[in-house]
Amino acid sequence: MKHAFPMRILRGALLAIILLLPGLAFAQLLPVQVSAKGNVATAQIGLTPLLPIADLTFTFDDASNLSAGSLGLTARLLGATEARALRPRLGNEGLLQLDEALPLLLTVNAPASGGLRFRRTGGFELHTHLLPYSPGSNLRVFKAPIGGRFEDVTEEIARGSVRARSRYGGFSQFLVLVDLRPTSAVVAEKIQRLRTRVATLAEAERPAFDASLDAIEAAVASADYASAIANTDRVAARALERAGNGLADEWRATRDADNQAGDLIAGAATLKFSLAYLRDYGN
Repeated sequence: MKHAFPMRILRGALLAIILLLPGLAFAQLLPVQVSAKGNVATAQIGLTPLLPIADLTFTFDDASNLSAGSLGLTARLLGATEARALRPRLGNEGLLQLDEALPLLLTVNAPASGGLRFRRTGGFELHTHLLPYSPGSNLRVFKAPIGGRFEDVTEEIARGSVRARSRYGGFSQFLVLVDLRPTSAVVAEKIQRLRTRVATLAEAERPAFDASLDAIEAAVASADYASAIANTDRVAARALERAGNGLADEWRATRDADNQAGDLIAGAATLKFSLAYLRDYGN
C-alpha cells in the first residue's frame, strides 16, 4: 500500500513522524522485524507498518545458523544528545555529518549463543525513502566496532530512493553519513587500512598484496584510475583465492576467529567505490 504514495509525500510523512517523536533529544529504540532464510536476512525498521523508515538486507557468501535471533539486530534514531556524543567516534570534525532525515544507528551484536558464523564476506543494503538519490551523492555507509571509530565501508550508493550498500568481513554498527572529505584523502585512508590488514597476515602472504597496493598508489598518483581499479580487483581476487588456504576466512559470533580474507575482500570493495568516485566526480 505504501508504494501508492508519491515519493515526496511518503518522505514528508516519514519526516513529520520523526520530528514529532517525544524526547527526540535522546535516542529512540525502533521496532525491528527480522526474517531469515538460507544466506539472507531481511529487516524492516519502522514506526508504523505502512511507513517503514528503512528496509535492510544482509546477504552472506556462506552462513550457518542465520536467524532473526542469531543476527542480534537493533535500531535507534539518534537524538541531539546522542548525536553529539557520537562525534568523537567520527573524527574529521565537521566533515562527517549525520543527515537529520535519517539519524539511524544500526547495531548487529550477534549473541554467541546463537551460533552465527559465515565465511568470506557478507553484504549490507539499506533502502530508504527518507534520503533522495542524486548522482555523485555524498552519502556513505560507515561501520564501527561497538564503541569504536567509524570507517567508510561503502560499496555502492544507488537510486531507489537511496540504496546504500557495503561489504563486510564482520559486524558491528552501521551509520549512513554525509561525507564531505576530499575523495583523494578517503582513497589514501582506505589503502592504508588495507596495508594495516595485510601486515597482520603470515609473512609469506604479504608480498602479493603489498605489490598490488603499491601499484594502486602509483596509479592514483598518475590519475590512471583504470589501472588502480584493476589492481584493486587483484587484491580481492587474491584474497578470495587464498581464503581458507593461507588466509583465515571465517567470522563467528563467539568472536574467536580472524576473518582475514573477508576483511581484505571488503576493503577492496570499498576502495574500488572511492576510486570510481574520484575518477567520475573528482575530489
